[in-house]
Amino acid sequence: MTIAHSEERGTFESADSGLKRNLSLTQLLLLGVSAQIGSGWLFGVLAAAGVAGPAAILSWIIASVLVFLIALTYLELGAMLPRSGAIVRYTFLSHGAFSGWIIGWAYWLSVVSIPPIEAEATLTYLGGRFPQTGFLTTVDGVQLLSWPRGIVSGFILMALFFVLNFFGAKFLAESNRWVTLWKIALPTLTFIFLFFILNGSNFTSYGGFAPLGVPPIFHAIATTGIIFSLLGFRQALDYGGEVRNPQRNVPLATIGSIAIPAVIYTLLQVAFIGAINWKDMGLQGGQWDKLTTGGWADGPLFHALDSANLAALAALGTFLLIDAAISPMATGWVYLGTGARTGYGLGVHRNVPRKFTVSNRFGIPWLALLVSAVVGCVFFVPAPSWYQLVGFISSAAVLTYIMGGVGLPVLRKTAAALERPFRLRAFHFWSPISFLAAVLILYWSGFSTLTNVITATFIGLPFFTAYYAWKSGWIRPVISGIISVVFFVLWIWMSTVSGWVLTGGNGARPGAWPFIVYYTVFCVLVLAFCGAVWLFSNAVGRRHVNATWWLIWLLLASMLVGYLGVYGPLDDPIFKFPWGMGVELLVGIVTYIWAVHSGFETDEIKDIVASAARTGDSGPTLADGTS
Repeated sequence: MTIAHSEERGTFESADSGLKRNLSLTQLLLLGVSAQIGSGWLFGVLAAAGVAGPAAILSWIIASVLVFLIALTYLELGAMLPRSGAIVRYTFLSHGAFSGWIIGWAYWLSVVSIPPIEAEATLTYLGGRFPQTGFLTTVDGVQLLSWPRGIVSGFILMALFFVLNFFGAKFLAESNRWVTLWKIALPTLTFIFLFFILNGSNFTSYGGFAPLGVPPIFHAIATTGIIFSLLGFRQALDYGGEVRNPQRNVPLATIGSIAIPAVIYTLLQVAFIGAINWKDMGLQGGQWDKLTTGGWADGPLFHALDSANLAALAALGTFLLIDAAISPMATGWVYLGTGARTGYGLGVHRNVPRKFTVSNRFGIPWLALLVSAVVGCVFFVPAPSWYQLVGFISSAAVLTYIMGGVGLPVLRKTAAALERPFRLRAFHFWSPISFLAAVLILYWSGFSTLTNVITATFIGLPFFTAYYAWKSGWIRPVISGIISVVFFVLWIWMSTVSGWVLTGGNGARPGAWPFIVYYTVFCVLVLAFCGAVWLFSNAVGRRHVNATWWLIWLLLASMLVGYLGVYGPLDDPIFKFPWGMGVELLVGIVTYIWAVHSGFETDEIKDIVASAARTGDSGPTLADGTS
């Protein structure tokens, strides 16, 4: 079915008319839970313990609280504006097309990289248990997907995810229902059984409860799969345009999809630490930082159960191997659907061709789905390991979640007339708290991860000028093309030869540029690009660029603070713990004030408000005639 323009609805509102409201509250909740209980529960507990030791338990608790704070602002937005691809669309409504593209591009990258990491998790668990499959190879002590067997098998799983999504959201939700109930039951049984072999000395005997210090507790949140495992609440938002009674169901599903996994993961972390058998791992007691290269890295929970030599646990281990295929795969196919809806959202706002909003007869934006699947396959090449890819995904996703905190106060002003089934009380307090929670997680990501994320985010800038800026009449086509090509070439050159990108650690490669040179070139290129767009744009374009300077400042400033802090490469950090967090908070406070001041009444929000005034609601009319 092709999305048709409706004369009774505005241009932006008519986009959702090809979607179908088939999803119930239960289905939406299970989509969110399924998105979170995937590879994270299979690998995250080991990765987190490898960074923070037993104190990883605190990492899960702190992360759960922070994710709830981030989600608070989205409860109002999700109920007020239930839209498919909602996360990327809210930025367009509050801060315009340029900010919307930067956030949308970062969000899309984070989303399309999740299906391949889930495929990697499945193949890693199975390859570790059955070496004859040839799925894995070992490089520098790290297990990676092999070529061709491992990576080609990943491509096949991606094709399966595509097929499961192609036949509609209802088909996806129904196929996901029983799988998700399985995914809840098995981790629950796992931590219950592991408690029977819990060794209390693991919590205190090897350097104490926090053997690696306090800073790693926060670093683990962003880099080991904790945040990666807890951000699935966005499914309730991204499928918002396909939900029955979204004003009630979106907030309820959002809260539920945070609470259920948070409890399961925290208890699972406790049980896993107590079940660690250092000898079976091939490690000396207390070598927490060696866990990801130890003997359990390819299947930590299976090995924990297997090492107990108890029949009941061995039987559960067999089910765990089955789940190693089911849980990540279910998460993978849900997130590929999210990638399709993210591409759809970008198409609605014309950052990509409108063909990305065209639905098949099952109500699925098929081109956006196809592109998400193809690009997702690319991630198998630079990061063929779960442990390598998880930090990038987490940070890229968190970057996009800053928009809830600054978007809500802007839309309170520019869309005051819209009905708000859920209204966040004391939003002047909770909005900056939500924003600062996301900013802190960015800082905890560490300099290397943050640099990779920001580099990948800014590589999307020339695509904006090459398509949207001239198509919208901001800039003349020839000038737009010159700006795009020049920046793209220089950006690739700088990223390739500087020695600071894709280093695999917090430092630089041998022969790298001095940091001051690298950072200066980095900033000059970004500011020159944005300045050129502003200079050659008409008044409309300049307004959108002016509404984005705060975001450029946040990314560049956070990169510098990250380098100078305890999560950077300096042997003697300038900003020692916790002062680096304090400096990042100051950056965040300045950014928040600037961002709220920069928001404006966009054409899109005018269109939605006008449409709601005509029809008496804030939801688009859909293919089944509901609103």
